[in-house]
Amino acid sequence: MTQTVIALDVGGTGIKCALVGADGDALHTVQHAERHPTGRERGPEAVAATILDIADGLAATARAEGLEPVGAGLVVPGIIDETNGVAVWAANVGFRDVPLKHLLEQRLGLPAALGHDVRAGGLAEARLGAGRGHDYVLFIPIGTGIAAANVVNGQVYTGSHGAAGEIGHIVVRPGGPLCGCGQRGCLESIASASAVGRRYSEQAGRQATAEEVARLAAEGEPVAAAVWRETIDALADGLMTGIALFDPAVIVLGGGLAEAGEALLAPLREAVHSRVTFHRVPAITRAALGDEAGCLGAALLALDNPATNGSTR
Repeated sequence: MTQTVIALDVGGTGIKCALVGADGDALHTVQHAERHPTGRERGPEAVAATILDIADGLAATARAEGLEPVGAGLVVPGIIDETNGVAVWAANVGFRDVPLKHLLEQRLGLPAALGHDVRAGGLAEARLGAGRGHDYVLFIPIGTGIAAANVVNGQVYTGSHGAAGEIGHIVVRPGGPLCGCGQRGCLESIASASAVGRRYSEQAGRQATAEEVARLAAEGEPVAAAVWRETIDALADGLMTGIALFDPAVIVLGGGLAEAGEALLAPLREAVHSRVTFHRVPAITRAALGDEAGCLGAALLALDNPATNGSTR
């Protein structure tokens, strides 16, 4: 019987989940995939119950398809105590000190691993995606917010409190726009996809997404071009901090803003190069796995779990 792991990536809006091969040539092959609404408006207890129900359903699907589930990986946003398997705080879904690892193991009767969604995405991009072949990868998804995962030799560094990687809250413009964290001028308050759309809307008097701002800037629309230049400059300053701290071989950009492709990457590379003094400039590239990165990362966490490893040998 082919072995598989259950992988779940929980976001504020949706839950991406899959059965992923755990042995032999099937390693990392997605054998089955589903998507479900999170339903966060129902409250954290209901969301936790939904996660457990979906995981249970995936286990049943696996067995019905002749697959043997040997472990589970679950990733969620927020502050995560990965060692103890607790979602300490996750504003998007309302979790506070929820022992998700224990609950999942109790429900499935299988070893489980809990991780952070961005760090899991970085793990997947480093091992399977755009960072593959590099020992030092800095993954930065730019969406509603901005975060980072520092992956060294295929392992993500979490920090002593599980809160490493908050590059979006480096202040790049002191006294700048108020950030959701309470500081002013954070990278996230200027260069996140949501901030780009908001700043353009404030200046142009009409609504636009970050993707539309990028397109309008390329067409030469003056307000969009100015907002886009400010975005590139802020991102370059943020990346220079990441380069100084982590010395990555490659920076992998994901999230909604990276959908702009070379309209983002080309001027960003140029801006970083213009700022470099003694630093070695890393490659700057777009993520390869799209919105599947978190789910694949959850599968990798399950596969890395020593309790799972024992059953896959």
